[in-house]
Amino acid sequence: MNAKDINIKNRRATFDYEIVETFTAGLVLTGTEIKSIRAGHASLVDTFCYISSQNEVWVKNMNIATYFYGSYNNHEARRDRKLLLSKKEIRQLAKSGRDAGFTIVPLRLFINGKGLAKLVIGLARGKKEYDKRQAIKEREDKRNLARLMHK
Repeated sequence: MNAKDINIKNRRATFDYEIVETFTAGLVLTGTEIKSIRAGHASLVDTFCYISSQNEVWVKNMNIATYFYGSYNNHEARRDRKLLLSKKEIRQLAKSGRDAGFTIVPLRLFINGKGLAKLVIGLARGKKEYDKRQAIKEREDKRNLARLMHK
């Protein structure tokens, strides 16, 4: 698998949340973590972001599998990882994140053209149950329409 082909998505996030705004952030990683991501061994299931008291954004519960060829200094799979954002972006996230009903959710992990790992995070508002049912109905209608068009 080519490093540029890495595109790990959090499919559950777009179903559970309405994405208001997105940001692209760098990640502070160790050597074995980036190797594991380039091998495609990462997951964004059950991840979320938070802003610390030092105005730093952290991603929590992101799973990057231990590197197979790693030695005694292999990384911990589910540790908190710092995100690299500008002060302006962090201020904007902190201001919006304080409002009730908003959360910061990782949406996509990818490797950019320079070979660096980037995480797309979104400022999201939780969907109600009826919104989720509406999304399922729209998806099924689109699938049925596509099926009719191909016949």
